[in-house]
Amino acid sequence: MNLTSDQLIFWQHGFLKLNETIVTTWILMLVMVLGSKLVTRKLLSEGTISRWQGALEIIVTTLEKQIKDVGLAEAQKYLPFLGTLFLFVAICSVCTIIPGYKPPTGSLSTTAALALCVFVAVPLFGIREQGFGTYLKTYAKPTFIMLPFNIISELSRTLALAVRLFGNMMSGVMIIGILLTITPFVFPIVMTALGLLTGMVQAYIFTILAGVYIAAATFVPKPKLTLQTATTEH
Repeated sequence: MNLTSDQLIFWQHGFLKLNETIVTTWILMLVMVLGSKLVTRKLLSEGTISRWQGALEIIVTTLEKQIKDVGLAEAQKYLPFLGTLFLFVAICSVCTIIPGYKPPTGSLSTTAALALCVFVAVPLFGIREQGFGTYLKTYAKPTFIMLPFNIISELSRTLALAVRLFGNMMSGVMIIGILLTITPFVFPIVMTALGLLTGMVQAYIFTILAGVYIAAATFVPKPKLTLQTATTEH
């Protein structure tokens, strides 16, 4: 029994492999692109809106609120990146209702790629907000001795993101696979429903953690007011 989509290989040439994880990931990305085109092709700013636009506005406003809650005041700057992360992981979980489907997030290669996206995005957003030199100085705060520890922290939290998402998604797939072999059909259905809930929670946690890391990287401390500055302002 194949519990991970990495085990099913469609094509191989030397070390190059085309497995189910890659195929499923690209199919899901294509579905997301086409779905976004269909949903956003007839958006209205007034009058009666469609149910699709209503659902889209609920998702967007909810994501914007959550992004602001983690400390990113200008949520629209980060919505495309964080929103895409959330929707991808969420859709991977929702599709588990399809018989025979194995979510690509149940593969460590996929979760590592998602975590790597966060790893790259954090300094990019930080440099954009603070400038290249100012951002690099944050690794040496509060003292230069902390430089190696801050670098290790960046690497370890990226690894933790990948392993956390992989472990939680893979555990649900494994439990359902085991139950299918030893129990009646009704129990895997219940576990699939619980897996949907778990997947949505994991999508939320992954996105929020990414937002927290970006908020920390883009935080610009306000300059302290001196006595002379305060007197001048008054």
